[in-house]
Amino acid sequence: MILVWGDSLSASYGMDEHQGWVALLQERLTAEGLHDWRVINGSVSGETTAGGLARLPAMLASTSPDIIILELGGNDGLRGLPVPTIRENLAQMIELSQGAGARVLLSGIQIPPNYGPRYTGPFYAQYTELAQQYGLALIPFLLDGIAENAEFMQDDGIHPTAEAQPLIVEIVWPVLNQLMATDH
Repeated sequence: MILVWGDSLSASYGMDEHQGWVALLQERLTAEGLHDWRVINGSVSGETTAGGLARLPAMLASTSPDIIILELGGNDGLRGLPVPTIRENLAQMIELSQGAGARVLLSGIQIPPNYGPRYTGPFYAQYTELAQQYGLALIPFLLDGIAENAEFMQDDGIHPTAEAQPLIVEIVWPVLNQLMATDH
């Protein structure tokens, strides 16, 4: 089982749930004949790393996932929370997940450049650093090639449109597929 643990980027914000990339990922797994894999979306719009950390133990206990796609940090960054705090919360979620026998696919996030390079640089770098530290599979940026295209973004400039969701699956798929292949 795959647990997606994220925020509005994974919670189908601004669209029907079946249009979101997580639902489309389940469709892709089925189309590929990977019927043993089921996706549970534990994502919550507006979720922070602190909120995700607080909710994670109960979810791990109730679902026992094989793989966790961890996609959190964007809301922390948009609030300007200290990067060391965000990183520590992510690290604790990684350790809890691994301790529960799950393998983690970490999804990197970027925040708008108007936050300045002294913040955006370390914010983005924490994902690669954590992936290296814990030996994780990594998606460097979940919205790579999407966030730069206004046609794929909702009017708020933060959330991808329904049309962008299949593109997100294409970003996630190669990394997840490799992780699944070594899991079974």
